[in-house]
Amino acid sequence: MRRLPPLGAIEAFVQVARLGSVKAAATELALSAPALSRRVQSLERFIDRPLFERRHQAMVLNSDGERLLAQIAPVLDSLSDAVEAMTGTIDVLRLRLGILPLFASQRLFPRLGELRSAHPELHLDIDTAGHGVARLGEGLDAVIALSREIEPTLYAKRLDRNQVYVIGAKTLLEGPDPVTRPEQLAGLTALIHREMPETFSAWRESAGVDDIEPLAIDYFDSGALMLEAAAQGLGVAFMHESHFQDARDPRLVRLFDIVVESPYSYWFVCRPRALQQRPVRMFHDWLIRTLGEV
Repeated sequence: MRRLPPLGAIEAFVQVARLGSVKAAATELALSAPALSRRVQSLERFIDRPLFERRHQAMVLNSDGERLLAQIAPVLDSLSDAVEAMTGTIDVLRLRLGILPLFASQRLFPRLGELRSAHPELHLDIDTAGHGVARLGEGLDAVIALSREIEPTLYAKRLDRNQVYVIGAKTLLEGPDPVTRPEQLAGLTALIHREMPETFSAWRESAGVDDIEPLAIDYFDSGALMLEAAAQGLGVAFMHESHFQDARDPRLVRLFDIVVESPYSYWFVCRPRALQQRPVRMFHDWLIRTLGEV
C-alpha cells in the first residue's frame, strides 16, 4: 500500500483552502496558527511543491493547490460523512437559509429538485426577511446575499458577475417617441432596489450621462415587484442582466445597448465555523457546483 500523508495535514490543507486564512482555519480545528502552518507545510513537503500563494493575512491556492483540493476535498467530506453516518442517529439535516426572493424564485427553486435528489436528507428553512448577513448565527446558518463585498471575517463565495440593465416596458419602444437615448431618462421614473442603491449611478457614469436626473426615483425591496412595475410602465428598473433574462417576460425589454458592469454580486455567506456543519457544507458544495459561475 502506497504511503499517504497524515490525515491531519490533509485536513489542515482543506480548511485553509476553504477559508483562505491560517488564523480562521486554526480556530476551526482548535489548533494554534503555527501548528496548523506546520501541517500544511508537511503536506507541501510530502508532494514536493507549494500549494498556496502566501499573501498578507491570506493564503490563496495556486494551480497545484486548486487541482489537489478538487480531488481530495470530496474524499475527505465523504470520509467525514461515513463516520457521521455510523455514529449519528439524525435522519434529517436542516439548513436555515436567508435568501432574497428574486434569487430564490429565478435561480434556486428551479434547481431544488436536483438538490433533493442528490441529498434527500437535507431540508431547507427559507427566510426572505432581509438583512440576512447580520443574522448569521442568530437564526440563520447561511445567506445568499446581494452585495458589493462581504466583510472579511465571514466566509464568502461569489456566485456571479453581472451587467446593469435598464429594463422597461416594451411599449416604451413603440409610438411616435420611442425611448432610444439615455437623455430620455429625464422624463422617466427610475426603479431602484434597496439592496443595490448604486446601480443607477454606476450605469449613468458608464453611459456618460452624469448630469441626467430621472423624473423621480422609487425604491423597492422586492425585485419581482420592480419587474412588474416596469412591465406596467410605472418606471424603468435598474437591475441585473440575469434578472431580465430569467424573468422571460415578453412585456419587458432592455433599453439602451450600453455595457455596464455591476458593482454588485450574489454571494454565499456564512460564518467560517459554520462550514463544519454538515448541512451548510453540503448545500455550499452543491450550490457552487450547480449555480456558481466564478
